[in-house]
Amino acid sequence: MLTLRTASPFDLIDRIEQQLSQQLQHAERVPAAEVHQTANAFEVVLELPGVDKAAIDVKATDRTLVVSAERRSSRELPVEATGEAKAEPNPLLSEFRYGTWSRSFRFPSAIERDQLKATYRDGLLTVTAPKANTVTSVSVQVEG
Repeated sequence: MLTLRTASPFDLIDRIEQQLSQQLQHAERVPAAEVHQTANAFEVVLELPGVDKAAIDVKATDRTLVVSAERRSSRELPVEATGEAKAEPNPLLSEFRYGTWSRSFRFPSAIERDQLKATYRDGLLTVTAPKANTVTSVSVQVEG
């Protein structure tokens, strides 16, 4: 027996919604940030709920701060003697984002890399980068 199905405009909307939902699940998300400037330092605050402190990496160059982290699923169990990680069945619905990401911030002036201070509390990472007080210059002898 042959069954004919007529499409309605709502079927098209449902398909579009499903496709958008799938794309959003795989889209890269970086945490929200705030950057503040005081007379003596720059301060970067990032939202990192659910990220283990040991999974956060903060690096700096003369004018750039790079923050990287990994958010792992809390459902993943430690590696057993067999060498394989056990995981619980996939959830029916998950809107959590897991994985690694990296974000960089370039400041308008040099920072003291050796004096960076990072604190992580209540899901917020705060990195304070003191401004460099000295500016080095180089003199070049003109030949000719």
